[in-house]
Amino acid sequence: MAIRIRLAEARDIPSLRELIEAAVRGLQTGDYSATQLESALRTVYGVDTQLISDGTYFAAEETESLETGMESTPLLVGCGGWSRRKTLYGGDQFTGREDSLLDPKRDAAKIRAFFIHPDWARQGIGGMVMGAREAEGKEAGFPGMEMGATLTGVPFYRAKRYEELEKTEVPLEDGLTLPIVRMAKDI
Repeated sequence: MAIRIRLAEARDIPSLRELIEAAVRGLQTGDYSATQLESALRTVYGVDTQLISDGTYFAAEETESLETGMESTPLLVGCGGWSRRKTLYGGDQFTGREDSLLDPKRDAAKIRAFFIHPDWARQGIGGMVMGAREAEGKEAGFPGMEMGATLTGVPFYRAKRYEELEKTEVPLEDGLTLPIVRMAKDI
């Protein structure tokens, strides 16, 4: 398996959308209902183009098939970013965004939009993407990282030494909610 972590670019947006939808539908069904997931895909989950513009969003691409001539473009198998902005979660379509900047002297940077394709889950790709995000956040002077983790993601983040701070419910359509857990770690 040959995986390369690189900054995501605007040209990746269609592939990122497909990756996010596959990850949500393929990995989160044990923690959320199909109705919650479809509503979350319409209102919360999605590509955050601000992260791409800020240069803090990473794409994990499989490159081995390129080397063997099986593919003409790399296959995106994971993605995730970190942010200097106050928004804790949500793609471009999420109405609860707060794009003002954090203060690195006192605020934790935000871990954002982390998804792994279900065919590539549990192969170390998440750890590779996480390592890139934490290193950049630390280099930017932030004392820690914080996120709104899905229930599906909580065990992964616990294994990476993130601590649970609080459970909350993200409002969705038709009175539905999406339970998430705010988690944090000093870096």
